[in-house]
Order: sequence, then C-alpha cells, then structure tokens
Amino acid sequence: MNSWTQTIFTGWHFMRWTRLAIGMYAIVQAYMLHDTMIGFIGTFFLFQAVTNTGCCGAQACAVPNKRDSSQKGKEIQFEEIKHN
Repeated sequence: MNSWTQTIFTGWHFMRWTRLAIGMYAIVQAYMLHDTMIGFIGTFFLFQAVTNTGCCGAQACAVPNKRDSSQKGKEIQFEEIKHN
C-alpha cells in the first residue's frame, strides 16, 4: 500500500475522529453563514484529520508508530562507579 493511502486509511484514533468532526461541522457552518474565516479553520481541521498531523505539523507531536527492533535482545552493560 502506498504511504499516503496508508496514512489516510489507517491509524484512526479518537483525536483524529474529533478533528474530522470539528472540520466538517466548521465547513458546513461556514457555508451556511457565508463566513470565510470559519471555512479556513474547518479546512485546517480536515487537513489535520486526513493527514494525521497535530498542531506542530509533520507529526512532530505524534508518537512514532513503529518500534526500533534493532535494539531488541541486546545485552546492556553496566559499570559500577564507587564514590570515595
């Protein structure tokens, strides 16, 4: 699956659904009230929902989806430091 389609169709959590609902509601209200500013805000929320980004953009606030498996199973070495 393409990375864009994977981003759009997977990982739907509560906050993403909330952004989608707020964006859709704001766009409908903007159309009904003929208000451009509410339309921009609604578009911003819809963009965040579809691309799964937070307020920082480029998922700077998001937790990574995949864990780094290269560190799994490695022995951790400790060195004891004595204080005199």
